[in-house]
Amino acid sequence: MAPGKNIYFASDFHLGLKAGTDPLVREKHVVKWLGSIEDKAQSIYLVGDVFDFWWEYNKVVPKGFTRFLGKISELTDSGIDVHFFTGNHDMWVGSYLRDECGMIIHTREMILELDGKKLYIAHGEGLGLNDKGYSILLWIFRNRLLRSLYSALHPSIGIGFGHRWSSHSRLAKNYYSEFKGVENEPLFIHAAQVLEKEEIDYFIFGHRHIPLDNPIGEKSRILILGNWFNAPVYAEWNGSGLRMNSFPYH
Repeated sequence: MAPGKNIYFASDFHLGLKAGTDPLVREKHVVKWLGSIEDKAQSIYLVGDVFDFWWEYNKVVPKGFTRFLGKISELTDSGIDVHFFTGNHDMWVGSYLRDECGMIIHTREMILELDGKKLYIAHGEGLGLNDKGYSILLWIFRNRLLRSLYSALHPSIGIGFGHRWSSHSRLAKNYYSEFKGVENEPLFIHAAQVLEKEEIDYFIFGHRHIPLDNPIGEKSRILILGNWFNAPVYAEWNGSGLRMNSFPYH
């Protein structure tokens, strides 16, 4: 890693979500955070559910997010690597974010080696979860044929329906559900399974919406990056360790 530079991790902005903070306020706050770290950032990892819903047609992309996408393009133009992990709300990305905004797209988990440490990064949907219904739902969402059929809908219908589904599915759940304990949290279960096969120093997840930094195993830690519609947090790697920071609304 370059001297004086850091690497940043954040997730679950849920841009466009009409719950919690106002969507425009949230987008401006994300842009403010990106501006606050740009002088020190070598890389930025956005670990899923950046958008509350995103669907690309060949010649149409969702309305809005111009402040965020403009800032991302500015960062990548300046040489900062910005990595975008697809989440369960924005897994339907095409080439736009890569070609127009310069982001590096990841559609599954990855292991990043930094300064002799291994970081396991994933959004987290479906990991460690023994739920056949949810597994079937993810298969439907990821199926190329079904995605092609959905793309045949007019954008006003397809994107409109997607936003309504996303809002209702999110509002039907408890945003601020409590931590269920190591033995009952799917991401902790998944991390423990990975540790049985490979040594990992840090696990970095989104998805769960609860900011956590907990030990797991004998010498590993698991970080969950919370959400930005309630209490924004991010993680920062400074070359020797990983720590969680808050970026509160004022």
